[in-house]
Amino acid sequence: MVIFVASVVMYLLIVWSGGAIPLNELVIAVALGVVITLACRSWSPGLYRLTALRPDRWIKLIAFIFGPFLWGMTKANLDVAYRVITGKINPGIVRVQTSLKNSYAMAMLANSITLTPGTLTVDVDENNGTYYIHWINITKVEPTGEDIYGSFEEWAKRVVES
Repeated sequence: MVIFVASVVMYLLIVWSGGAIPLNELVIAVALGVVITLACRSWSPGLYRLTALRPDRWIKLIAFIFGPFLWGMTKANLDVAYRVITGKINPGIVRVQTSLKNSYAMAMLANSITLTPGTLTVDVDENNGTYYIHWINITKVEPTGEDIYGSFEEWAKRVVES
């Protein structure tokens, strides 16, 4: 429904010249909206869900951004500044296993890791939920997700998979 409405509105905005919109343009807009909606549904059937528009998910996302993510970003900035000043770094790439199943949740976690200073998501194996992360200061050879990115995985589950 969202794709249909967006398609119709976009077409009508393109053909609108400031006055009334002729009936034939409305018919064309609706026909194009149906075609585009059906095409989008056949191209990506799993993507055609409206769960991203749920207000509770937006509230959880905002809570994540201004809560744990902001706190994690602040701690990481201070840690990276300390390491730059003192030169105490032990960089490398580590492998971390997650329990995320949804590709959107996996992308949210990968982006959260990369946006946090001192870490960079190098690769994600979507088949088994494995992340390869470049970490500025490896403290464990086999770290857990909690060691690297804290509660970001749980928040990705709450925001996207719930």
